[in-house]
Amino acid sequence: MYPNFYYLFRDWFNVEWNFLRVVNSFGFFVAVSVILAAWLLTLELKRKGKEGVFKPTEQMIEVGKPASMSELIINFLIGFLLGFKFLGLFLQGNLSAINPQEYIFSSQGNWLAGIVLGLLFAGLKWREKNKHKLAKPEKRVIRVWPHDRVGEIATIGVVFGILGAKLFDTFENWDSFVKDPSSIFSMSGLTFYGGLICAGIALWWYTKKHNINFWHFTDIMGPIMMMAYGVGRIGCQVSGDGDWGIYNSAFKTTTAGGILPAAPSEFQNTLTQYAPFFSSHGSDNAFFPKPSALNFLPDWFFAYDFPHNVNEVGVPLDGCAGSYCMHLPSPVFPTSLYEMIICLVLFGIIWMMRKRIKIPGLLFGIYLIFNGLERFIIEKIRVNVKMNFLGMQITQAELISFGLIVLGVIIIIYSSKKNKSVPPLTQSS
Repeated sequence: MYPNFYYLFRDWFNVEWNFLRVVNSFGFFVAVSVILAAWLLTLELKRKGKEGVFKPTEQMIEVGKPASMSELIINFLIGFLLGFKFLGLFLQGNLSAINPQEYIFSSQGNWLAGIVLGLLFAGLKWREKNKHKLAKPEKRVIRVWPHDRVGEIATIGVVFGILGAKLFDTFENWDSFVKDPSSIFSMSGLTFYGGLICAGIALWWYTKKHNINFWHFTDIMGPIMMMAYGVGRIGCQVSGDGDWGIYNSAFKTTTAGGILPAAPSEFQNTLTQYAPFFSSHGSDNAFFPKPSALNFLPDWFFAYDFPHNVNEVGVPLDGCAGSYCMHLPSPVFPTSLYEMIICLVLFGIIWMMRKRIKIPGLLFGIYLIFNGLERFIIEKIRVNVKMNFLGMQITQAELISFGLIVLGVIIIIYSSKKNKSVPPLTQSS
């Protein structure tokens, strides 16, 4: 596992660059997924614009004005925050003694770096506006296409996605939140469906405000969200952030990390040996040896102990000193790996279908069904908090994923009936 890029470069290239400790592995892949999503969204919005699906809107702007006080203050605050926190982090000196995530959400920082960078940002804004200043500011009407708004769309998706993911995770793990309310400021523990729902509501409002056809927009977003989820799961797997499955009792761990095949009785011995750990992390397990037909796959595809995981969950690794020296005492199903593969495959399928399906909303309905089925199935071997719902013990994700499947079916039926005159499929590529 590589909790941050310092450990990755140390392992792969035998170099120890302390500044890489601030590059969190999970955060890196989330950023990659956002960048890829924004790129694909731009391409698809342009394609739909050329097809006549989307139209530009007119917007009145005023040009030639000097920088306003509010613009200078906003730019100063942005520069101050970057200097106080991020530049201040590098000026701390001993990066190995700092937890970047805890540092970002603390009151620590460098005031001088914040003020200097804030003044620099404000000065650059004043200079930029002054270069284009006119003797008499004038109003102009410009045409704005949906693909010109990708930056705003991405920002709304990320902000409301993170807020929703954290909110749903807090409700799902309410007892843990009550014990430690400060955990709400941690970036660990994010519920994907919370992000999907909250970001979806925010983007519905945004598309309505800017006269962007919502159903055509969702058809674009369906495959993109599947891709982003799959890429994000790479970060979960690489960092070992806790999105793993139940224990696979057909394997056992070694004290220095690594796994070996195990007899059915050995899991009970592990439960006894590490009773304090299992008392707080459960003991749900399944005995699933590697099938002979899948002998070409490594053992860790079926069971993994997540050594050096970013959450530092488990028992100590022999021969390891310092941070991130824990691994699970019994290997688990690496469900983040399974979701990564499944979702990227599903993305490929939906992406290939996108130009052939002409009924608006139909592709998004298919995405919802695929998404719901994938998560509902994976929940059967994934560790998650169960709740009592109508006498059934189910997880929040199972309930929401089932709801998405039903919603997907409803959208497909509704879209098909509403657009009876439009053939659902064409032969275009």
